[in-house]
Amino acid sequence: MDRRRVVVTGVGTVNPTGNDTEKSWANIRAGVHGITPVTRFDTKDYKFRVAGEVKDFAPQTRIDRKTLRHTGLFAQYALYAAAEAVESAGLDTGKPDDRTGVIVSSGIGGLIPIEENYIRGEERGYDRVSPFFIPMAISNMAAANIAIRYGFRGMCTCPVTACAGGSSAIGDAFHRIRDGYEDVMICGGAEAAITPLAMGGFSVMEALTSEADPDRASVPFDAERSGFVMGEGAGILVLEELEHARARKAEILAEITGYGANCDAYHITAPSPDGAGAAACMRLALKDSGIQPDDIDYINAHGTSTHLNDSLETTAVKAVFGADKAYKLPVSSTKSMTGHMLGAAGAVEAVFCVMALRDQFIPPTAGYRTPDPACDLDYVTEGGRSADLRYVMSDNLGFGGHNAVLVFQRAE
Repeated sequence: MDRRRVVVTGVGTVNPTGNDTEKSWANIRAGVHGITPVTRFDTKDYKFRVAGEVKDFAPQTRIDRKTLRHTGLFAQYALYAAAEAVESAGLDTGKPDDRTGVIVSSGIGGLIPIEENYIRGEERGYDRVSPFFIPMAISNMAAANIAIRYGFRGMCTCPVTACAGGSSAIGDAFHRIRDGYEDVMICGGAEAAITPLAMGGFSVMEALTSEADPDRASVPFDAERSGFVMGEGAGILVLEELEHARARKAEILAEITGYGANCDAYHITAPSPDGAGAAACMRLALKDSGIQPDDIDYINAHGTSTHLNDSLETTAVKAVFGADKAYKLPVSSTKSMTGHMLGAAGAVEAVFCVMALRDQFIPPTAGYRTPDPACDLDYVTEGGRSADLRYVMSDNLGFGGHNAVLVFQRAE
């Protein structure tokens, strides 16, 4: 059976750089970050000081108040971004649809209601926790709430592959359509983990930066990088079988052509330092796409601003593309502006890849100042640049050794 072609017909996001796609993309293009001092709780007893918080979030503009009362913040982000994506795709949502599915990842899910209800239970007794506690906490509820809202009855699931989750969700959705199970998939990731427990946990692992200057906190590939900045938000894509999109005269933003997923099988948190797993995953995505390394015009890197990740990812790019191509290949990390959104990261970055193809523009790695001999590629540090882009790659890695890589093609 011939593989069906899969295109992107809608995108939506809420993240630290903007509460819709166009605003966020304008800031990403300009190299404007959304990292600020933490406002959700007092950080005086912690090592960290900054985060990529979503600002001025008004969920009631896209989500009814009844739904808001029983959804966690991560699911609200997902619903909010999905509303933008579905509207931009022009989907008919007037009746139940068995050929449309939903796959939305979250690395942690509803940690906010977990913390709040634990405190309430300790203070008042555990028979006094919210009756909505469980559905507000479990990670699958971002996908479930989207499916319920629109009546999408196809595959509905939630891959939990840590920081690779958003990419995994999009890749799994891509294969579902390509192999004929659904015609349309709503897919991506959502996260809301700027909480004392989550950030305390990452901090004691020494994964978070303790840099207090927002302009120097998330600096991927810079020699002075000292850990990642926690971000939050959601990214949602509408994927659609090509002929299905053409039949309803939908605007095609990009095509998704390849997906690779594997595991380092090395360590519960640290990636393989030689980058072998990440390199193998890039090769899987290229093979799935049916293209050669020379065809890639830009990589949106995982680029977390941690010492190990950025150096091993640089090594992996060289291994896959060879020195001649690697040193000419633009690589940038938009986490320099959003922070690291965990299970939402790959999804929001996929939105940026689609916009990069639409506008033929490579976003920068913002804040870069000090070269590192271990990170010596073209990280687009002088500001964004116009470019002839046909194929772009998005890389993401997660705790447990999870790797996920997507390949997008310019709409033709």
